[in-house]
Formats: sequence, C-alpha cells, structure tokens
Amino acid sequence: MDVAATTTPAVLILLGPPGAGKGTQARMLEDKFGLVQLSTGDLLRDAVAAGTEAGLAAKAVMEAGDLVSDEIVIAILRDRMAQPDCAKGVILDGFPRTTVQAEALDGLLSSAGQKISAAISLEVQDDEMVIRISGRYTCAGCGEGYHDQFKQPAEEGKCDKCGHTEFKRRADDNAETVASRLAAYHAQTAPLIDYYQAQGVLNGIDAMGQIDDIANDMQGLVREVMN
Repeated sequence: MDVAATTTPAVLILLGPPGAGKGTQARMLEDKFGLVQLSTGDLLRDAVAAGTEAGLAAKAVMEAGDLVSDEIVIAILRDRMAQPDCAKGVILDGFPRTTVQAEALDGLLSSAGQKISAAISLEVQDDEMVIRISGRYTCAGCGEGYHDQFKQPAEEGKCDKCGHTEFKRRADDNAETVASRLAAYHAQTAPLIDYYQAQGVLNGIDAMGQIDDIANDMQGLVREVMN
C-alpha cells in the first residue's frame, strides 16, 4: 500500500456516467492508498442501522416515501468522514450529483479546514455504455464486480475474491434503460465537470481501455495529489 506524505486527508470525487467503472476503480484505489470509498446508498443504510441522529432523520424521510434531503446527506457524510478509518482520505462515489450538492460539500469541507483534492472524470463514449452495462454482474456473496466481456472470474462460476458460486445482475442493467440513465447523467451531473474545472481540480481519465491500464492512470494521478 502506498503511504501518503500529507497529513491532510485526501478528498477525491469520481465522476462518470453509469457503467464508466467508478466502483471498480474506487475499490482499487482503496486497496492501493488506504482510502475509504463512500457511496451515498451505503452511507444512508449504515447511518440508519447505527441509529445516529442524521440516520434517524433519513429513516423517517425514507419511510414516508420521500427523497432524503441534501442537508441530511451532508450531515451523514460529515459524521462518516470524522471516523478514524477516514484519516488518509475518502473517495466519494455518487455524491455530489448536482452543483447544489457540490456547493454544500465545499461548505462542509471548508468548515473542517479541508478542500477537494481532485475531481476525476472517467471519460467514456455513450454508445459503448450499452455493451458495458448489459454485460455487468456481481458476486452474490461479496459484491465483487464482473463483466461478460471485460472481466470474467479466473475460474468459471467462482468469485475470485471470496469463492462464492452465485452471481446476480441488476434488473435495470439492460439496453432499454441505458439511454434514460445517460440522459439523466448529462442533465444533472455533467455540469459538475464545469464546476470543478473552474476550481482547477478537474482531471480527465480515458476510461475506454483495459481496467488495469485505467487503474495505472488513476493511481498515478492520486499519488501526485496525495504527495
């Protein structure tokens, strides 16, 4: 594992449409640099399970069938980033999704004497996303990701990571839903590229190659940021 020279926790943001490989690359960065991947869904579930003040607020909203507010998500994120395992830094996957959320995140970090270290945009071609998304599946045991074309288990039918033999696919990982998901990304999240470009922290990574090649590029960038 690489050791960071800085004492200020790194805050990395991964940008990219569905299927760009954000989750896969985030896990590899976790292993390499001792960072912690934080996704909005996991944060909400963990906070609700832990019964924190923000978690209880989120639970009430979700049980009412409403969307959790940005204020609650920021409160949950603040609590999580204060935990000891985040001392080296975090990778934000799935948040922020809008410029309003990005501004709220800046406020949170500023209050803690921190700032965004890098916003990494995984650049892909929309027409390739149909192939990527429709071929994705995960281990039912540990959640490790695989793909029919790009990343199959070394031993057919057996997870490389945990040895589980059952796999699952998301019901919405099909060609029919890809267009609407990409449209939502471009409308809501892509403006973040301009936002972080203006801050001077945006970095683009060509994410159309092999996973290991993309990982090398990502790790080289993160190494520079953390050192």
